[in-house]
Formats: sequence, C-alpha cells, structure tokens
Amino acid sequence: MGGELRDFLEIPYSELERLNKEAKRRRIASFGKSQTAIKRHYVDYLKKEKRIKAVSVAFSDIEGRFHMLDYNKDFVLNSGENLTFDGSSVKGFTHVNESDLRLKLDWSSFYWLPSDIFGPGKVVVFAEIHTREGKPHPSDFRSRLKIYLEELYKKKSYSIMGANEIEGMLVEGVDAEVNFDEKAGFKLASSGGYYHSLPMDILRIFIDATAETHRALGFENEKDHPEVAPSQFELNYKHSRVDIAADQIQLYKLVARQVAENLGMTATFLPKPLMGINGSGMHTNISIEKNGKNVFYKKTMKTHLSKLGYDFIERILGKASEISLVLNSSVNAYRRLDPNFEAPNQIKCSAVDRAAMIRIPLANEKSSRVEVRSVGPDANPYMLYYALLKTGLEAPKPKVNKSIKARTKTLPGNINDAIKVFKRSSFLKEIIGEKTKDKYIELKQASADRCPKALGKTVKRAEVIYHHETTNQYLWNGF
Repeated sequence: MGGELRDFLEIPYSELERLNKEAKRRRIASFGKSQTAIKRHYVDYLKKEKRIKAVSVAFSDIEGRFHMLDYNKDFVLNSGENLTFDGSSVKGFTHVNESDLRLKLDWSSFYWLPSDIFGPGKVVVFAEIHTREGKPHPSDFRSRLKIYLEELYKKKSYSIMGANEIEGMLVEGVDAEVNFDEKAGFKLASSGGYYHSLPMDILRIFIDATAETHRALGFENEKDHPEVAPSQFELNYKHSRVDIAADQIQLYKLVARQVAENLGMTATFLPKPLMGINGSGMHTNISIEKNGKNVFYKKTMKTHLSKLGYDFIERILGKASEISLVLNSSVNAYRRLDPNFEAPNQIKCSAVDRAAMIRIPLANEKSSRVEVRSVGPDANPYMLYYALLKTGLEAPKPKVNKSIKARTKTLPGNINDAIKVFKRSSFLKEIIGEKTKDKYIELKQASADRCPKALGKTVKRAEVIYHHETTNQYLWNGF
C-alpha cells in the first residue's frame, strides 16, 4: 500500500557505474579551475530531474567521523549558498555559544546513490565546513587538504595520487560495537580467511554486495577478497587524486556498514577488535604526478623510486612519532601495532620487511609509490593525507648522528605516549595550528582517560564503545 504512489529515482547499478565514473572524470578535469561550470551542470540536472527528492550533504568532523544531512532538493536549489548547521553538535568545531557554521557544497564531488543502500531519489554532495564569516574552518581537514592540493598544483604542477587498502572485520549482530561484552568479545561472522572462503559464505556474500555498491559509485574496483584474519575483508580499487581517495574512504566504510547491517551483521573498522589474530590496517599509497609523469619513479634506481620519493620517506620517518596520533588515532589502534601480526611499528622503510612503517613496493613507472603501512582504518582520511603530504614535502630532513650506533626505533606503544609526543611537536603546531592541535588533543585525551592506561591482553569495553566511529548518539552526548 502506497509504494505505487511514489516515483522516486532508482537507477540500475550498471547505469550508476557509468554516471559516477563520468562524474569522476568531470571532477578531475575541473581541478584547479573555476567551479562555476561544474556547479551549473549539476544544478541544471537537479532542476530537470523531477524524481530526485533530496540531496545528502556529507562532511567529516576533526576525528574523521562521517556525517550526512538530507536537504530537500528544492531547498538546496534555492538556498544552497546558505546551508547552516549546529557546529556545537559536531566534535572539534564550536561551542554552544558560537554554534552556527556554514556548509559550502563541493559540486565536483557529486555522486548518484544506489537506492537499495541509501534509499530512492537521493544524490550526495560532499561539503566543506566554513565559519560564520565564510572562511574555511581550521578543524575541517577536507577544506585544508583541498586548498593544499590546489597550492601544490599551481606552484609545482603536482597532482598527488593516493590509494588505500582498507581492512575491516565482519562480526555477528547489529550494533555489535555498542553492545560489546568485554568477557565474550566479538563473535566472528565467518571462519574464512586469506583468499579462502566458500562462494556463498556470509563473508563472501558481504564482500560481493559491498563491491557491487563500490563499483556503482565509480570506485573502479580492482580486487575484492577475504584478508589474513578470519572474517576479515579488503576491497581494492583504482588510485585517484587524494581528495577523491579520501572521500572514497568515507563512502567505502559507510557502504560496508550498511551492507553488513542489511545482513544482520556489523562491519567494524576497529584496528584490533580481537586479540591473537591480525588486526585491520589501512595501508596508504602515495605517488606524485607532474605533467602526466610519475615523479616518484626512477628507472636507474634499484627500487625504481626517485630521490624525491626517498626524501619524502625520510621526512615522514623523521616525524613518525609526532604524527602517530594522526595515523593511529584511537586507544584500540595501538593494539594493532604488533610485528608478530604483520603490523608495522618499526620506524624504517623497506622493500621487503612488512614490520617496517614504510614499504617501497615492487613497481613500474605507472605504479611506483610510497606505502605507509602503519595507518589504522579509523584515521581521519583528510587529516591523514594532509599530515603525510605536509610532512613528506615540507618537514626538515632529520639529522643523522653517525657516532651513535644505528638502532631501529618504534612508534609509541599506546595512545597516551602518542598524545605526549604530539603535544610537544612544534612541527604539528606549525602545520595545523595551535587551536586545532589543542582541540584534537582534548578529544583524544578524553577518550584515553576513559580507558585503562595499560592495554593489557584483552580488548576493553571502554575502548570499543567510546571509539570515535561507534554510532551511538546517546553515549556521545555525555562524552
């Protein structure tokens, strides 16, 4: 009753894939140019397409938590230049007495949405958070990343490319994180592991459904498979300019969570939801193109990595402990950094050693890149790329004291140590600003204070239910 009364837009997956790949090409072509034409293109489309009811506006807070607001399509067309929201309800932005903030639509980030995941008649546009005065908010790292990318393109003709290998785990039950029982722990949905899962196993069904949605969103998938740990998954897709790559991380996780819930499960991106097996990471691959050529590539080098690539690595290693809180942003993330489970905690680079923080993958001119392996899947993707790029391109090179016997250093072993190093860093203060740095520290310290300082051998309830990506507004209202 009533279904036949509605005529909202529902697009087949094959057509969605075509539309979203075309939108990605349009976005890439418009980079560094006036956005007037691309805005006009989508505004005209929305005016003509009567079956679209709402524009979902997406943005992220300082910790990387993903937010979406649905605006009536006609309201966006008539008042899209004055979209406001309550910034005091979003972590890291404003206080109650100065709460109103603006959302500036980035029309180039337009996606058509699968109706079985997001509901019919909807599209999504990412937004940047601006102050009341109309300036980019310093806590909005999507804005900051985009501005920095445009600066690099104008000054050096650099196009920064990125790809992420995002791992997660499928566990039994809806809202398994919110309902986490410390004594029982998570119950894995499947015993399948690396490349080894029956075709109709629940993990395989989940992976297939998630991959289909990612393809429909124009991700241009490359391979989708179970990972090393039982019930663990990883879906790989084509590299993109890093602002697109960061948006895709947010959509990747959102889709995975919704597909899992549709199956009565939870897709968790806790870095270490279970002890005794491999945790989940988000290996982050970066390369730089200039005039269509990969400037991280050098044919005559043994690893085929150029001097620019090695300098990039050296600077990141020099600031590794200082940026650890960005790369590993939760209490739980420090459980994962255990080399016994292929998790990199050693501050070094290697072409073969998977315990190294940075790996130089076997590559050709097209694929030569730097792979930062010590990233957790719960990192703010915009802050992550911003910090890695600022560090790799601008940080002073570390001084080497040859009189001291070389030894391999390791990343901080827990979030409290990471906070201390982050707090002392003058470099972080320089690149993100003192106020933003203090806000981030305040949130991370509050989370750390709710958990035992010693990690111990079991995953604690507090580190799960107060994890910044856990979706429970009641819990967070009191936090």
